[in-house]
Amino acid sequence: MTATFESRFDAAITRYQQGGPSAELIGEFQAITEQAPRQSAGWTCLAWLQLLEGQADDALRSARTAVKLNPQDPQARINLCLALLETDSKGVREQIEMVQRVMQMAPELAAELNDSMADGLQRKPGWPAMQKVQRWLQG
Repeated sequence: MTATFESRFDAAITRYQQGGPSAELIGEFQAITEQAPRQSAGWTCLAWLQLLEGQADDALRSARTAVKLNPQDPQARINLCLALLETDSKGVREQIEMVQRVMQMAPELAAELNDSMADGLQRKPGWPAMQKVQRWLQG
């Protein structure tokens, strides 16, 4: 990663963590993915923000790109699950099974994913797709 990418990415993540509106951050992450299209983290974050803003079709494209670039990233796969559910697309079970395997093998990642899902429900209360994914992963 270039220093410019890293600093821009870190600044955008910090804004998100400080409660920055997802609608405002989408443009920043779009610029980040244009600057560094081979960095899965930017695509993962963009997909998450698009999901929070109800942009399911865009989120599906972004999440697929993130998973293609980094198939081992469980957050990218959760985003893909959510986007698949939101667009009534097939393939959710396969993604859930992959995330379950990662969570079993890496408990520290499981804690991060649980925090991420809780954050999603805090920012988008009553999110049906997230509630389903959460139930499947904890069940």
